[in-house]
Amino acid sequence: MITVTRSIHLADSEIQLSFIRASGPGGQNVNKLSSAVQLRFDVANSPSLPEAVKARLIPLAGQRLTNDGVLVITAQTQRSQERNKAEAIERLVALIRAAAKPPVPRRPTKPTKGSKQRRMDGKARRGAVKSLRSSKPGLD
Repeated sequence: MITVTRSIHLADSEIQLSFIRASGPGGQNVNKLSSAVQLRFDVANSPSLPEAVKARLIPLAGQRLTNDGVLVITAQTQRSQERNKAEAIERLVALIRAAAKPPVPRRPTKPTKGSKQRRMDGKARRGAVKSLRSSKPGLD
């Protein structure tokens, strides 16, 4: 059981881990051992996630989400299989925690009178500069 937040807990059966050969550091073992971890989590069919969290998680996942709604996280930065596994699970938990936070509602604001006045003064100044640049016919 993986605890994400107080109310969200993922069962171990919801996560599929597969071990693949990693590129990068590893020395002589890089061609012999499968130290990289590929974690798969079915977001669309997960009973642990509320619908609101699923809806926010899908855009957060981006390219890591397949067409079937499966989130794929690959961890291969560490040399050890165990550390890559821990890193992949931690990245999944961080992603779900980010999706669990509801977005802060936007409060519409209006520009102040001073900011409107400064904007109009800037426009007038810019217009004056442009009018001085133009060549007036007949003044040569």
